[in-house]
Amino acid sequence: MSILAEATGTGSMSFMIFWLILIFVLMYFMMIRPQKKEQQRKDAMLSELAVGDTVLTTSGFYGVVIDISDDTVIIEFGNNKNCRIPMQRAAIAAVEKPEEAVVDKTDKKADKKDKKAEK
Repeated sequence: MSILAEATGTGSMSFMIFWLILIFVLMYFMMIRPQKKEQQRKDAMLSELAVGDTVLTTSGFYGVVIDISDDTVIIEFGNNKNCRIPMQRAAIAAVEKPEEAVVDKTDKKADKKDKKAEK
């Protein structure tokens, strides 16, 4: 009887170790790996930060970057040009690049031709 109990105990122990390893592998792919990808995305976003970019802070304020140093960013909030606050780079949640209004000269010529054709 004791021989059967020992054989069953050894098999269940290796089976339990297999499940523990499987659980740790699943935890890695479900929790740790996505966090690393998100951190890499945020690091890339902050490395591309430039003066003139519109940013959203972690506190929910929108502002425009006016100066960048190693770890600190000075952000101008609102229409009041006197509201400038230095913040840590880590306090930036999102970055929006300013859209440059580039008008092609050919578009201007086409608009002029259309206006002349309408008359």
